[in-house]
Amino acid sequence: MDNVEQLKEFHWMADMLQNIDAGLVVLNRKFEVQVWNSFMENHSGILAPNAKDKTLFNLFPDIPEDWFKHKVESVFELRARAFTIWEQRPYIFKFNNYRPITGTADYMYQNISVFPLTSTTGEVTNICIIVYDVTDIATNSLALADANQQLEHLSRTDRLTGLNNRGYWQERQEREFSRFQRHQAPCSLIIFDIDHFKAVNDTYGHAAGDEVIKLVARTLLATARDIDICGRYGGEEYVVILENTDANGALIFAERLRKLIEKLTVTHEGKEIKFTISLGICELSLKIASAKQWLELADQGLYQSKEGGRNQTNIMDAPKD
Repeated sequence: MDNVEQLKEFHWMADMLQNIDAGLVVLNRKFEVQVWNSFMENHSGILAPNAKDKTLFNLFPDIPEDWFKHKVESVFELRARAFTIWEQRPYIFKFNNYRPITGTADYMYQNISVFPLTSTTGEVTNICIIVYDVTDIATNSLALADANQQLEHLSRTDRLTGLNNRGYWQERQEREFSRFQRHQAPCSLIIFDIDHFKAVNDTYGHAAGDEVIKLVARTLLATARDIDICGRYGGEEYVVILENTDANGALIFAERLRKLIEKLTVTHEGKEIKFTISLGICELSLKIASAKQWLELADQGLYQSKEGGRNQTNIMDAPKD
């Protein structure tokens, strides 16, 4: 079968595919269009006669030429099929999405198959591209992934404060402890609570107490870095893991947070509520045997702050040999 006969056969195949919901494009070695079916006409707005013998990259300048040529090189040279799925590249041909159900997608998601068209001599003179509209599948998959991500976020987030909840925070603490055993990068833990919080609840009510808890959480998040791990340990108690931070660096962080909170005021039912926090710090070291002991040492620092008059920070060192 020579090249002309080969193209005649694929023109006949293209005629059969006119009413099929898939695109068919045949390109020669110069990447010039030889076949262009009705799917391609309808979605591109380019009629077949106007596409014929035009270079694909002139018709669609958005197609990355180097990438596409590299992708199909094995089809020409090795007579092997090639595929591209929407997870790797959302589309090759930038077609608008007109499906009403998946109207949130701006463009058509596509899976692409490319296979060789060989002559009687075994030479690959043309390649055939099949374009599948997988917008429904892609958008459903993305929506499911987004829903799962939201569920995961909810499962590890404290509802009142938006901080990491106790279960997730302890999981991260265990992970940081294990990482330290391998790399010994400095890492510090801070635990703190709101001073005289029971008096706030008793005097102003639990709704006012919740507002205080939320404001402290917002201040903590505003003070922390993106890499810091902030959590609500329970009630009015909070925890922070500061990666790549020694005890002195943690003290700077803690004092900055303490002074910011000291200046805050919650107004509830016309009454102004002032409050402070007390903090304990422990820098991780190889002398600390477990994540639990690490937390207990920081808690001892918090206890010292309470005993010392509150509204202060104390560092607890690892036990000596």
